[in-house]
Amino acid sequence: MTLAALALAACAEKPVLPRQLAGADPERGRAIAERLACGACHDIPGIDWPKGRVGGPLAGFSSRPLIAGRFPNQPDTLVRWLCDAPSLAPGTAMPPQDLSPSEARDVAAFLYTLE
Repeated sequence: MTLAALALAACAEKPVLPRQLAGADPERGRAIAERLACGACHDIPGIDWPKGRVGGPLAGFSSRPLIAGRFPNQPDTLVRWLCDAPSLAPGTAMPPQDLSPSEARDVAAFLYTLE
């Protein structure tokens, strides 16, 4: 294979595996996202107001291969991102959140319902 073909193969769309978080509750996660006003920065399906434009829209989050265009969209990484995004990406506009690990798992479970 040529180098170009290898590069294209690496970027080819891969099947998305279901992302399950045992014991996490997506509905609780939606309520937490509302309480934290995540919609102030993001347009989030299921949260009617506000409809922020600072962060990316979260529709289709479950099928995205990357978080913030940089990190594998996997549950453990997402939970870390939700709790303290700047620890993963210094300079990000996403602030650290006051979330317990359980709450972050619930928010992650909610985000994985967004198709």
